[in-house]
Parts: sequence; C-alpha cells; structure tokens
Amino acid sequence: MRKRDGFLGEKMLSLPASVRKHMILPDPVLSRLYVEQIGYFPKAAGHYRRRREGCTDNILIYCVRGKGWYRVKEKHFELSPNQFVILPATRDFLSYGADEKDPWTIYWVHFSGHDVDIFNQRFGIGSSHEPRAIMYNEKGLQLWDTIYRNLETGFTNETLGNANLCLYHLIATFLYPGSATTPDNTPPLKTTRDLIDDSVHFMRGKLDQILTVKELATECGLSASHYSHLFHKTTGLPPLEYFIRLKLERACIFLYDSELKVKDISTRVGYDDPYYFSRLFKKHMNMSPQEYRGLHAGRVIAAPREMEPA
Repeated sequence: MRKRDGFLGEKMLSLPASVRKHMILPDPVLSRLYVEQIGYFPKAAGHYRRRREGCTDNILIYCVRGKGWYRVKEKHFELSPNQFVILPATRDFLSYGADEKDPWTIYWVHFSGHDVDIFNQRFGIGSSHEPRAIMYNEKGLQLWDTIYRNLETGFTNETLGNANLCLYHLIATFLYPGSATTPDNTPPLKTTRDLIDDSVHFMRGKLDQILTVKELATECGLSASHYSHLFHKTTGLPPLEYFIRLKLERACIFLYDSELKVKDISTRVGYDDPYYFSRLFKKHMNMSPQEYRGLHAGRVIAAPREMEPA
C-alpha cells in the first residue's frame, strides 16, 4: 500500500501558509532561503510520492538505512544508506519512494526562497541528479534536530531565525562534508529551554490524547506548579493552551491537505465529540473547520495520496 506519511515514529512539520506570508516573505533575510517542510520517516514501508508538475521547493533526502529510489523525468536512480540527493525546484515530473523489500529510513527537508535558483546555480544543485555518497553525517543530523526542535516549539521570529540560519549550515555539511566538525561526546546540561522543547516534542507525539498539566510536568520531572511557570515564561502560553494550539495546527494540516471528514480529524486530535472540536476550532480560528477547508480548497490536488509533503 502506497503512503505519503503515517509511519511509526515519524516526525514531520510544515510551515503554515500564514507564517510564510506574514513572517517569512516580508523579511529580506529569511525570505532568501527558508525551511518549508522537514521530516523523518523511519523504515517507511510503502512511502511513495508522485509529482506530475514537479515541486516548487528544493528537496534534500538523506538515507541512513534501507533503500529507496527517485525518478526525474525518465531517469531512475537508487538511493542507499549514507547517500543523499538535493533535488532542485523543478516543473519536471518527479517521483520517489521506498524500496519494497528494504524500505528506507530518511531525513528530509524542503527548502525554498527568493534566491533558490541563484543558490542552486552557485552550488551546482541539479547539475547532476546522481546520488552522492557521504560518511555518516552526525553534524548534519544534529543541525536537522535543531531546526526541527525550533520549529516545533512555535513560529516566532526567534525560532524561524535560528532554524533558517541553521539551514545554511545543514546544507554545508552535505556539500562540504570534510569541513564538518563533530563536538566531543560530553552531553551538555539541559537548560530550561531544552526541558520545554522536550515537553513540546512529547505533546506532539500525544496529539490524539488528552493530557493534564500533572502528566506533562511528570514527564519533565518537575512539580505541576514549577512546570507551568517555566512553560509560560518560555513560550508565553500556559501548557494546556499550547497543547490545544498544537492540536489545532495538526487539524489545519488535515483540513488543508487531506479529504478526511471533520469527525475523523476530531478523533485524530483527541476529541471524541466533533461538535466540541468544531466549537473549539471556531473559537481559536474565527471560522469553522468547513469554512477553513473551503478557504484553502484551491490547494488540494485531485489525488491526495500524491500530494505534499516529502
């Protein structure tokens, strides 16, 4: 069965259209090159994409285990462990997927920007679609994790700036692997920001559930009152309100990028009562789920299993 996502242990984030429009594109620095989507698909059996009209983003795919393939126009390529490819933004037919017998585990990033064409020309991205071998890119994966953790805590000027500056360094570890340095193995002490980042990561893995402040605090090894104080101080929101916003962010992605019924989306974000979910959605989004879906209906493609993301 072919799938675009839904793999056990996957991580995936997509830049909301409103953030791109109001925070990225007006910024003369961030708009030059920025992260559109980022993800990790472990042992992604059935993973498959087909883009008949290409993709407006560059796509970095790094295979760490298993095997996969990609096709540009009529040319077919295989991707094996410790190989990567950066596919440039193109209007040409593009498809890719996991090997049926030994499905790949991949880290991937979609990135775009006003300067993406100049960037590709400068660094020869797209001059050859052949995969490139690389030693295990530990530094690159650390940077990938930094980008992901920044974006999953919310889309602020600070997190967007940090993530997109790290994007340049991430790409450099692939294009110039000999220059990447690996820090020593001494783990740093966790800061308050690290604890809250871990908590948000935990929340994102439980969006189909209902959590209490006590459960969240226990996960961090803190009292409920101390945890709530630190969380509010770091993010500007109480933990449960932040959790609700993450649920609604996921619901928006489902409404924007799938044909799931509202009651099914409600269940996937932890609400058994679709009417309660609809009221909650309207309270925070100033429109009903159906209105939101209608507003963005122009983005949905006829074959939803073959749409974005990577």
